[in-house]
Amino acid sequence: MKSSRLVSILLLLQTRGRMTAAQLADELEVSVRTVYRDVEALHAAGVPLYGDAGHAGGYQVLAGYRTKLTGLNTGEAEALFLSGIPGPAAELGLGSVLAAAQLKLRAALPAELRGHVDRMQSRFHLDAPGWYAKDEPVPFLQDVADAVWNGRVIDVRYRRWKEPTEVDRRLEPYGLVLKAGRWYVIAGPWPRTFRVDQILQLTPRDERFTVPDEFDLAAYWQQYQEDFRARLQRGEAVVRITERAAEALSVVWAPGADSRTTATVPIESLDHAHGEFLKLGADIEVMEPAELRDRLAGTAAQLAALYAS
Repeated sequence: MKSSRLVSILLLLQTRGRMTAAQLADELEVSVRTVYRDVEALHAAGVPLYGDAGHAGGYQVLAGYRTKLTGLNTGEAEALFLSGIPGPAAELGLGSVLAAAQLKLRAALPAELRGHVDRMQSRFHLDAPGWYAKDEPVPFLQDVADAVWNGRVIDVRYRRWKEPTEVDRRLEPYGLVLKAGRWYVIAGPWPRTFRVDQILQLTPRDERFTVPDEFDLAAYWQQYQEDFRARLQRGEAVVRITERAAEALSVVWAPGADSRTTATVPIESLDHAHGEFLKLGADIEVMEPAELRDRLAGTAAQLAALYAS
């Protein structure tokens, strides 16, 4: 455990620069006293590590020093290669870069670990988009990624679902998110979410911006997803369902005398619920709301008449 922690301290200082003992302790989830002991151990091992006292102080590795790590364990090596997603990397224009990086990493691994990595890549393949997702082009993805990386403002013509369907926007791209095979850009000056494949035109501005210090991309996306789910579930329906329907709706199965259970499930809208419940056929009976029950009964009657003829 200690040797792994020493390597982690060294990597943190190499990648992030100066860090205080308290910052290292928080990152590694150990006490500050433990960090002090680990720093002494690194000193004893000949690592050119020095510290400065005071408010702006902290530990730092001598400029130009780099360590060659040969201590990757099997799980770490497998995870590194499994995390390399060739599709999204290629979309961002980084396909060849990823391949070169993996080649260099593989060459540096011991023969035993190379065998584990080869077996991992031959047995696991990640295909993120759903079965029925359209393979839609994203022509401005690399331009958006460049603007994100370089902090450049962009002007876009954007297609949205409501009128007017095409609008012009000035965006400060804070970050990119890949969700279920679809790219989203989070842009300021007040963070909003835009689908990159709905950008119709893009013009870079000769204007820079700075991402606010308080903005956290992962935290923003988590909150955005929670808000999105809350907006979808605007109502409820009381239903009587079979075990098959309970499984499809993620409802706890507690059957009554007629092998059905009554449950209250969230619905987005009457239109959406009508379409989704029809997929379950006779395995679901809507009790409330009455309007949804009547609409399903009317559709069922139309279907019965159609097939009877």
